[in-house]
Amino acid sequence: MMKWVLIYGFSTLLSDFGTVHDIRLKFLRDNYEKAVSDKKLCETIIIDLERNSKSNVHLAYLGAFQTIWANHVFNPFSKLKTFNKGKANIESAMKNEDSNIEIRFLRLSVQKNCPGFLGYADNIKNDKLFLKSNLDGVQSGQLKKMIANILMK
Repeated sequence: MMKWVLIYGFSTLLSDFGTVHDIRLKFLRDNYEKAVSDKKLCETIIIDLERNSKSNVHLAYLGAFQTIWANHVFNPFSKLKTFNKGKANIESAMKNEDSNIEIRFLRLSVQKNCPGFLGYADNIKNDKLFLKSNLDGVQSGQLKKMIANILMK
């Protein structure tokens, strides 16, 4: 894992280049589900994204990882604060770029996996419809698979 963290950190230094941007997204996609069970990985990615979020997709990933981080926090007040911070980042990214399929995917995955009492489920139906109707246009096989998986749940 340390090897990947070092590669990821190096890639952020060069994130102005398109290919590195793609590598960075690949890393985020690869580790999105892993962060649920890997506290250190989740924390490392959040720290990096807080410093280096240069796009709305990265802002949405920051928000998604922050909502995951809420699972790693013990204090109930900290859990809620962290979750709400993540939710706000996702919604900010959505406001800026509501037709971005990856941002919609991230919001849907958070809404489908968070506890109902948090009241963050208003967009599940619309996001599912959007993802289904736009899935064919996704060029990344990795992202396409992630979207297909969330649609099957």
